[in-house]
Amino acid sequence: MTYSKLSVVMPVYNELDTINEILERVRNVEVGLKKEIILVDDCSTDGTREILKEISSKNLPDVKIVFHERNGGKGMALRTGFQHVTGDITIIQDADLEYNPGDYPNLIKSIIDGKADVVYGSRFLGRIRPEGMAFSNFWANKTLTVISNLLTGFRITDMETCYKVMKSSILKEMKFESERFGIEPEITAKLAKRKVKLVEVPISYFGRAHDEGKKISWKDGVSAIYNIIKFRFQK
Repeated sequence: MTYSKLSVVMPVYNELDTINEILERVRNVEVGLKKEIILVDDCSTDGTREILKEISSKNLPDVKIVFHERNGGKGMALRTGFQHVTGDITIIQDADLEYNPGDYPNLIKSIIDGKADVVYGSRFLGRIRPEGMAFSNFWANKTLTVISNLLTGFRITDMETCYKVMKSSILKEMKFESERFGIEPEITAKLAKRKVKLVEVPISYFGRAHDEGKKISWKDGVSAIYNIIKFRFQK
């Protein structure tokens, strides 16, 4: 199969300090394919929305911006973004600066080479604990990944990674229902049911603290366990 376009879906909520830089990084990274960047503003209240409206008014050919009228959560924003995908490969990108778009070429290579249907960018391959990741978040990620692996049959190291890359044809076969961070285990569980060939590649990562804008909390960890079980056995 020939791949011609990469779709980047970026949920955005209150990222005033990072939105311009992350968009510039995504636009500038060379991947050997055309790119479309789909940003979904989840009703930001810190000035991010106004910046995105200004960007939208420029009618950039590679950028599409969708605005939610209420805050629905990361899962809801991704679900909206997925509806606008027209590329052959889709990658999820957070709007902060924890993940580096410079990893895109390595992330999509296994799909382009026909060696995988799905690629997860792992923060844990090749290192013990990523820079900037709190110890509590580290153990929460590892625990959730172990539980997910037990129920899905995957043998991955980072189920909660933002960098989930897949053939868009597979993405469009799935319907999602999560509104918040439950979207991560939901995607993984539904990929497992399709028996896709999933590989992991190491990525760069620099975590940020809650006082720097990180939004996930311990409550989302508890919810993730529920969602892992729910979507594994959901028909």
